[in-house]
Amino acid sequence: MRHIQNIIRHVAIVSSIFLLSVAAGCSKPADKPNTGTTSSSASTQSHSGSKLGDLSEFRNIAADVAVLVDKNDLPGAKARIKDLETAWDSAEAGIKPRAASDWHVVDKAIDRALDALRASNPQQNDSKAMMDELLKAFDSMKGTS
Repeated sequence: MRHIQNIIRHVAIVSSIFLLSVAAGCSKPADKPNTGTTSSSASTQSHSGSKLGDLSEFRNIAADVAVLVDKNDLPGAKARIKDLETAWDSAEAGIKPRAASDWHVVDKAIDRALDALRASNPQQNDSKAMMDELLKAFDSMKGTS
């Protein structure tokens, strides 16, 4: 039963990413977000203003993982980051061509976070450092439009 739930979750994530990519298209947004604002809505607008498109769905999963790491729930974080890996890999063909160098920055940060959480004896400090790096990588894409 758990396997079926995981499949359903992955299908839902991939479907959401597909729908977001179709809705967003490959063009830049009509109006640029205000720089220097720090509200959550401005943050979401900034993510959608990157060359890679709207990365908020991926960042939200990474934020979930970071919360689990902060709680020292490394098995839970390891399970949740699999969702990020699956969604990111599924969306690669639509995202990477937009800005390959930016895509690689985020992809490498995801790989390092995966390695930290999948280590034979994962450590909270290492995992936290890699999740902080991953969130910074997502945030660095805000100003790349």
